[in-house]
Amino acid sequence: MSLVRRVARPMLAAMFVVGGLDQLKHPGAKAKAARPVIDRATKAGLPDDPELLVRANGVAMVGGGALLATGHVPRIASAVLAGTLVPTTLAAHPFWTESDPQTRAQQKIQFLKNLGLLGGLLLAAVDTDGRPSLAYRAHRAGESVQRTARTTKREARHATRSARREARLKAAQAKNALT
Repeated sequence: MSLVRRVARPMLAAMFVVGGLDQLKHPGAKAKAARPVIDRATKAGLPDDPELLVRANGVAMVGGGALLATGHVPRIASAVLAGTLVPTTLAAHPFWTESDPQTRAQQKIQFLKNLGLLGGLLLAAVDTDGRPSLAYRAHRAGESVQRTARTTKREARHATRSARREARLKAAQAKNALT
């Protein structure tokens, strides 16, 4: 792992670990703010307990942040954190609903900060750490299978021709032995 990844991943994860712990300790105020988002989520089959959902989001943030910071399954951890960031941002920073210009500006800044974090998480989610991606490796494996199939067919043709020549030679030797 490169030095940049070793330093950048914990830096990116710190916000999520701290925010997740806060959601676990103090879900009440956040549950109140999350109510509009939770109302939409309950239509998708999630439970209608705002504090439970805020705590679950906090657990995902702490777990994903810890995994990302330590470099364990960083791509999956980044994807999980990106998934937690979307509802958090929509619930906590709806600048479009604010009427006070100063509050609106502050909420917009926080919204854009979270948007920047989301961009960093998306980059971390696709970062292969210098190794080829799964799609590339699958493509190469498919090419390898095709190459093996072609080689096997060619070798089978050669073996068939060789066996025919050998059979003709043996037949000729047997015929000569009889005469």
